[in-house]
Amino acid sequence: MPKLKTKSSAKKRFQLTGSGKVKRHHAYHSHILTKKTNKRKRNLGYSATIASADEKRVKQLILS
Repeated sequence: MPKLKTKSSAKKRFQLTGSGKVKRHHAYHSHILTKKTNKRKRNLGYSATIASADEKRVKQLILS
């Protein structure tokens, strides 16, 4: 059976940590930033981890 290809869209959006968790970026940080507070914009810049309910599906896309 041939190797399975990683989904390019998932490769660009997610990253695996050393402990096996999946990192993601926040949405709503690309435009219409004038009405958002500095605190909100700052917190959107940081990365977050994927919800445990979605972790299995996302890992399958990255590691396939």
